[in-house]
Formats: sequence, structure tokens, C-alpha cells
Amino acid sequence: MANDYNIDEIVFEHRNKEYGAYDLRTKYPKLLTKSFLVGTSLFALVAFSPLIYLTIKNLTKPEKVEVDSKLMNIIQEDKVFEKPEDTPPPPPPPKVEPPKQEVIQNVVPEPKKAPKVETPPPPITKQLETTTGLQNQEGVKTPTYAPPPPPPSTGKGNTVEVKPQVSETQVYSEVEQLAEFPGGINTFRNKVQSNFDGSVMDGDEGVLKTEITFVVERDGSLTDVKASGSNKTFNDEAIRTVKSIKNKWTPAKINGQAVRYRFRLPLSMQFE
Repeated sequence: MANDYNIDEIVFEHRNKEYGAYDLRTKYPKLLTKSFLVGTSLFALVAFSPLIYLTIKNLTKPEKVEVDSKLMNIIQEDKVFEKPEDTPPPPPPPKVEPPKQEVIQNVVPEPKKAPKVETPPPPITKQLETTTGLQNQEGVKTPTYAPPPPPPSTGKGNTVEVKPQVSETQVYSEVEQLAEFPGGINTFRNKVQSNFDGSVMDGDEGVLKTEITFVVERDGSLTDVKASGSNKTFNDEAIRTVKSIKNKWTPAKINGQAVRYRFRLPLSMQFE
């Protein structure tokens, strides 16, 4: 630097040192050093900015809040049976006419007074030749009437009761004997309560309601499980819970035959 300074002094001796070239040459080392430091600082700031951002984000991250989901008892409601809408009525039983009885009517002709025919008596000689006596003669036989035997008695007059046909594929809503879960409907509700996973809920929904419908098949299994509540998460978990219960039902019956039956179950739960 001393040599450079001397060279600058020698070059600009007896000259106007206020000229820009002299000032630029004397301040150049300081400007170069300052530019290098500023550029290095900016590069380091850009290179380490993601790390600084992640560090600040972790420091300002809110603490994890655990939600305590408490599943309360299920509110039991009365069973609601679905009213059939489009199910056609069963065909009327065929009309059985009682057997016709043939009635034989004996018609007795009205007696009419026959005209009296006077026959002159035979002469005495003929009367003496005639021997009197008795002679048996068979009269005209009249056929006797035998009425036909009565039809077999069924306890309700002569009308034979014909039961309607039962379909194996139709889903019925009205039956003679309802489908039943082993132990009763309260046992089924308790299984739904114990298998329901409350952790899928947020825990502040309050009281949630839905209606679960399913078909009890002829072998006692469940199909076509649906839920019609307003909360989708609650509906999905209710459907999963019902499908997870593997106990077979006693199927519904009509005329003593097992049929497919649609069952409706209202479900209410409270989350706090």
C-alpha cells in the first residue's frame, strides 16, 4: 500500500487532486473490502433463510391440545317400522265356490178325477164260471233318493282359506313375525355402543342423531346397511359398527316362512 500510495502521489504531483481519478484510486481498496463483506452477508442470509424460518416456526408452534372424547349412554328410542310405499298388495286369494249339490225333486202329479165308466155286469152264466180268489201283484217301484255326502268341514263354513304366496327376493316392511336379535334389541344397542370408536369424532359435537336401516336376510345376516344422519363421520362409524357385529338374527316370517325384512334403528349419542 505504501508503494501504491507513493505511485499515486508521484502521478498526481503538481496536479489537481480533487479530480475524480485520484479520489477513486485512493478509496478503491476500502470500497472493494466493503462490497465483499456486504455480498458475503447477503449470500449467507439467503442460504440460511429456510433454516431460520423453520426455527422460528417451531418456536411459535402452538402446544398440542388433546381432546377428551367421552362416549355417553345411547338414548334408547322406540322402534320405527317403515311404512311400505311402493310395495304392491298381495294378490287376493282365488275364490273357491262350494260344490254344487244336485237336488232331485220328486214331483207328485196332482190327482184328477177320472170319469166313471159303467160296465154292465156279466151274465149269470159267466159269473158262475168265474172262480174268485186272491192274487198278489207287485206294484210299481219308486226309486229312493239318497242325498250326496256333505263337503269336508274346515271350521269356517265351506270356504277353504288360501294363503298368499311368499316371495324369496322381495324386501318386506310388514310381516307376521318380526326379525329379532339374540337377546333382544337392547343387547344389539349395547353391542353398537361398545364397538363404536369415539376417537374419530372431534369431541365437541354434542348430541348427534341418525337412523340406521338394514335388511335382515332369510339366513339371519345383515345387508344394505345405511345411515341417514346429518354428520357424515358419525354415519360412517355407525355403519362400520353395525357391519362389525357378526351375530346372526332370527329372520322375519310370513305364513311360517322366512322372508327378507327391512329393519330401522334410531341411534343417538352425546359427545363432550
